[in-house]
Amino acid sequence: MYGAILGDIIGQPFEFDRGFKTKDFPLFSERPHFTDDTVMTIAICDGILKAGLDADESTMKNEMIRSMHLWGHKYPHAGYGQKFYLWIAAKKTEPYGSYGNGSAMRVSSVGWLFETLERTREVAGWSAEITHNHPEGIKGAEAAASVIWMARNGYSKSQIKEFVTKEFKYDLSRTCDEIRPDYHHVESCQETVPEAITAFMEGDGFEDVIRTAVSLGGDCDTLTDIAGGMAEAFYGVPGELKEKCHQYTPEDMHEVMLEFEKYKKQPKGNEL
Repeated sequence: MYGAILGDIIGQPFEFDRGFKTKDFPLFSERPHFTDDTVMTIAICDGILKAGLDADESTMKNEMIRSMHLWGHKYPHAGYGQKFYLWIAAKKTEPYGSYGNGSAMRVSSVGWLFETLERTREVAGWSAEITHNHPEGIKGAEAAASVIWMARNGYSKSQIKEFVTKEFKYDLSRTCDEIRPDYHHVESCQETVPEAITAFMEGDGFEDVIRTAVSLGGDCDTLTDIAGGMAEAFYGVPGELKEKCHQYTPEDMHEVMLEFEKYKKQPKGNEL
């Protein structure tokens, strides 16, 4: 979850195609801050922990909805998309058919909290369905959580790539150098999740994954959030960057992070 939050904070200054498509940039801006990606990452984690890891679908969804409304009202100006903002503001509980990348950017904790891949995918799907119930929105959340689960459980990148390609039908054949020139700001799962996975695949360490994701451009905070969550599961987060994560987030979020640490499953060694 730290990796996702750091990805959000580091990628934020470059979203809306404001970057220069390079890996050479100051890691933190002069005024680093989190966006809706971080708020909803915390909200989903908080909802799951409040529901309990063994909760049924109805209980889990209700707690996630409650938590998203709670955190959304705490931080109403974090940069939500229009439909999602209206969903929060009106305290709606029905989904609205979105295939936006919001379902994938908030799911990182799910990849850490459950023993099996099957349960991980199930809860990831629920976390998407409460708002983003379009098949692409659900698929994006399940794919992102699955990569994190596999990465922390010792699967190699080649095994992860093979699984994602077969199971989710994402095209991961392009390199970052091939993606970068024409890639632009787009907020759909189907045009963000594969690119985030590719950045994770090509990076050779946590920070390099972050820099690679930022260099692609596009919806940079969300893409880097998704890639950062994967990188954390595979490489871990350097201590100094974890400190930055705490430095640039408020105390109420730290309480959820602390609870998350109590329940998250421990990572296994990875094969590069």
